[in-house]
Amino acid sequence: MLKKKWLPLVLTLSLAALAGCSQNSSPTGADGGDTASNTDAKTYKIAISQIVEHPSLDATRAGFIAALKDAGIVEGENLTLDYNNAQGDSTNNLSIAQKLAGSNNDLVFAIATPSAQAVAAQVKETPVVFAAVTDPVSAKIVASMEQPGANVTGASDTNPEAIKQLADFIAEELPNVKTVGLVLNEGEPNAVVMADRAEEELGAHGITLVKAAVTNTSEVQQAAQSLVGKVDALYITLDNTVVSAVDTIIKIANDNKLPFFSSDRDTVEKGAFATVGFKYYDHGYQAGEMAVQILKDGKKPADLPVAMQEKLDLILNLKAAEAQGIEVTDEMKGKVQDQENNIIQ
Repeated sequence: MLKKKWLPLVLTLSLAALAGCSQNSSPTGADGGDTASNTDAKTYKIAISQIVEHPSLDATRAGFIAALKDAGIVEGENLTLDYNNAQGDSTNNLSIAQKLAGSNNDLVFAIATPSAQAVAAQVKETPVVFAAVTDPVSAKIVASMEQPGANVTGASDTNPEAIKQLADFIAEELPNVKTVGLVLNEGEPNAVVMADRAEEELGAHGITLVKAAVTNTSEVQQAAQSLVGKVDALYITLDNTVVSAVDTIIKIANDNKLPFFSSDRDTVEKGAFATVGFKYYDHGYQAGEMAVQILKDGKKPADLPVAMQEKLDLILNLKAAEAQGIEVTDEMKGKVQDQENNIIQ
């Protein structure tokens, strides 16, 4: 039996233990962490509008999502994605933009010029980031490259030097090419801008650009065929209508031994001979990093200058060269900086 002089000490210790239990009794998560902090974690909802399925645009989307993941914004954990593809249809494209304008998203990602134009016109409050847009100023998506303004910014998928370097390569390495045929949808602003630039750069070398116009993908094959016998080589810009049917151009180029030049790496991987470009996955990743600045760092789109592609390199497809009757010289290969990745066997 405790003596009376010990009772106050026992009672004091008991009360302290009870108080300690009370202070440490807050629930914990399965990983031992504080449930309150877990439930307070930010969640995100991002909508994606893509004009059409195509390797370059799909790679852009994959790079964008990867950049988010690397920043801790992970689909299925704290990120909900709403992916929308217009399948190349302008009516669908507008409907998607209108739907997103009425949706509760933290950010909208628009892939390709038509998607970016529609989203920028409809979505006025939610931050918008674009990619795979050649000239966002001429397309009236942003006010300027340095100060986009409003709620829209993004990454341009071109660098004026790319077309110049490709024109220089054609003139230096294929001196017999005096005319280049271009299948073009003049309804796509980005394609027209690039076509004008190509005409200027090729013209500086005395090479004539011959255009064959299309209004939809089903016309691409006939337009390309119409150039056979009139030109010494074929070329396409970042023209979504034309790129969607690029397999038909590759076949025509191979069947008629016409060197085929493109404006994107993915088309070279499919069967064009050469381009000066970059990986669209990296391009999408760049746009994703901009989205992270907006979502996590509180940056405003208006304050983020439009990003440009700086890492340009010549990309050659040796199998395509053989199919198109091109002899690839050591001098041509020597112009490729990253030969391990950019000379496709």
